[in-house]
Amino acid sequence: MSICPRCQRPLEDEEPYICCAGQQLRWRCADCHKVSEGFAFPYGMCPHCKGKLELFDRGAIQDDAALTAVRKAFEIELGGHAFYERASRESKDPVLQELFARFAAMEKEHMDTLSRRYHAEVPPDGAFQLDHAAIFAGVDRHPEDPANLFRIAIAFEQRAVDFFSQEGERAPAGSVESQLYKELAAEEREHVALLTTEYKRWEAGKAGIL
Repeated sequence: MSICPRCQRPLEDEEPYICCAGQQLRWRCADCHKVSEGFAFPYGMCPHCKGKLELFDRGAIQDDAALTAVRKAFEIELGGHAFYERASRESKDPVLQELFARFAAMEKEHMDTLSRRYHAEVPPDGAFQLDHAAIFAGVDRHPEDPANLFRIAIAFEQRAVDFFSQEGERAPAGSVESQLYKELAAEEREHVALLTTEYKRWEAGKAGIL
């Protein structure tokens, strides 16, 4: 019996075959513009909004306007990652300490995804103050109020959604940067929904879903 040289699984006969082991494809939702990665999804539907998935491979991004969109995404992700790490260290609530540590890991994973998807290097973290995140989010900071950290985080992510959405509207219709901004807004919109759910569960004394 022959063995597939790629996945090492046995071959039943010598007929031509296709091996899809480890194959990763990128899909973009025609409705919410969220990009998903995987070989296949149930019924070809977006796992986030159930819209229609379209296979795409944009390749390396070289246009200056499109590169600016990716750079802005990294700037916001770096700010979010630093904010969650700092919030985890400074919070007096053990539950929030663990939760914000998970959020920091989520942001790191998202940056790795952006790096792989858009062929860009992850920039190093820099010094960061929680006050900077509060200013960016437009929310007053109250260190004595644990819920305030959640409100800052949600406003921070929503500010990113608004920014990418507005930039997408300003970009020329059908351009690469226009599509990029829509994709990035969809990513941040997912973060807002996740944080809002976690906030409500924390207020109710329930365990988080992360």
